[in-house]
Amino acid sequence: MLQNSDIRQHMKGNEMSIIKDFLLQLTLMVIPIFIYFTFVTEKVKSNKNRTIIMTILWGISILLCMSFPVNFGQNARLDLRIVPLLFGTLYGGFWPGILLSALIILYRLYFGISIGFYTTVLVILLSLPVILFFQKSFARSKKDKRVKVAGSLSFYYCLSGLVFLSVLRGFSIDYLKVQIIHLIFVVAVTWFFTMLNETIREIHQLRSEMQNSEKLRVVSELTSVFAHEIRNPMQVTRGFLQLLNDPDLSNEKKEYIQISIEELDRANEIINDFLSFGKPSINTNEKIGVGYQLERVVNIIQGYALNHNVEIKADILDNCWIYANPQKLNQSLINILKNAVESMPNGGIVWIGCTSTDDGHIKISIRDQGIGMTKQQIDRIGSPFYSLKEKGTGLGMTVSFQIIHSFEGKIKVNSKKDMGTEFIILLPQIT
Repeated sequence: MLQNSDIRQHMKGNEMSIIKDFLLQLTLMVIPIFIYFTFVTEKVKSNKNRTIIMTILWGISILLCMSFPVNFGQNARLDLRIVPLLFGTLYGGFWPGILLSALIILYRLYFGISIGFYTTVLVILLSLPVILFFQKSFARSKKDKRVKVAGSLSFYYCLSGLVFLSVLRGFSIDYLKVQIIHLIFVVAVTWFFTMLNETIREIHQLRSEMQNSEKLRVVSELTSVFAHEIRNPMQVTRGFLQLLNDPDLSNEKKEYIQISIEELDRANEIINDFLSFGKPSINTNEKIGVGYQLERVVNIIQGYALNHNVEIKADILDNCWIYANPQKLNQSLINILKNAVESMPNGGIVWIGCTSTDDGHIKISIRDQGIGMTKQQIDRIGSPFYSLKEKGTGLGMTVSFQIIHSFEGKIKVNSKKDMGTEFIILLPQIT
């Protein structure tokens, strides 16, 4: 049974000391976030390496918090270990959560087997599955919902600890006061750190978008000056090459002329992609049927697909209405479909479909049996000048992403290496 007199005496003379100890742990919590966003985010590009470093930093934070706990009463101690555990699991995923939980249990075992150790194990076993359950929805959520999820989970963890300790040690009003201070402090710290973390992430994302915007601005200025001047001599050269393609020429010379014409056409396509950045965006959106536009796109790309031994299978639902520019939507879909066809050098099948979702969106799905992509490649897809094709510029896919975003839509990419790729386009539905 917990000695109430010890706790009462400690509470009367050391309330400020308890708060001071909690503030010390708050300082220890700042260290990994500072290190991560100062030294890791800008220099480490691989998501896997970021997760490993983040797990190590949160593990260090757990060790520091548990090494300098708030002591009161008889063998009673509290700390902020839940915050690094929660952040490591929500932002890192399943394995970081398992590793950090194991670290907590093993380090608590180092202090000896006691009621506190049993409480730690029980709380971890009860809380970790709940945290992992909400991890995927947390990763998909926006800032406000993430703050609510993190705060609720920290409250649940502390409440579980309070219940288990009350059962194992016995109920005490004075002990309850310390636990309430701990609960309030943990929830407040979790809310603050989640807000801080999300704000810093938004700043880094905004900085990256500004850098891309600056690149696109430079490209737009250059294309507006040089594109038409470059096109004129190219068209003249192409015309003379066609005139030189006389039937009496040898096959070798004909082949050289054909290659020259193809390269000029490819250069012209690249200029078209550059001009897409230079053109001002004009809002000419209208109510259109996605099913009708998909059928047009399939008809346009059908010949190109057959030449690559690719079959296109469509499953298009009627009554899929959106507010968009039909020409721009077709341009985006053609780019994605063309990439799907080219990803299958030995032929295959491309599935394209259109359905409505329960949350008020039109879902366009384009799935292939191609070479697929790694997680790192998926993260970079749609970035300016990034392409998986040997002679690609990446501008076509960048334009496609910009077009979908201009319709207030979003693109999700699911892919595995050598197992194909699926592009999912979500656009707001109208009635």
